[in-house]
Amino acid sequence: MSTHKRVRPFNTKDTYPNQNLDNDLCQAVRAGNTVYLRGQVGTDFSGQLVGQDDPRAQTEQAMKNVKQLLEEAGSEISHVVKTTTYITDARNREPVYREIGKWLKGVYPVSTGLVVSGLAQPDWLVEIDVIAVIPDK
Repeated sequence: MSTHKRVRPFNTKDTYPNQNLDNDLCQAVRAGNTVYLRGQVGTDFSGQLVGQDDPRAQTEQAMKNVKQLLEEAGSEISHVVKTTTYITDARNREPVYREIGKWLKGVYPVSTGLVVSGLAQPDWLVEIDVIAVIPDK
């Protein structure tokens, strides 16, 4: 009996062909009534970067991914309880957080923001990590 449900399994050798990796992961995990998402970036699920050099556009795509993954796992964006946002340039904070704010208006999750020297791919400007719940019926 599995302790959790995997949503969109993948292998890193397919996701990162420019790197020598071979790890089995998934985009989301549902464990009980909690949904944990992999950090979402400005890449759609076909692997195409949306918004080259545009932090707002990359954030919008990341949040589209968040919404879709939460729904596939049985939750929804209004059930987000925690976000962690990584940005590679502090000057991008305002467009990134304005876009996130549009998606999470009225949700009131806890939030942590970090400025980092880089993400897994050099073109990624933002990564958003999300935890959500599935309310009891």
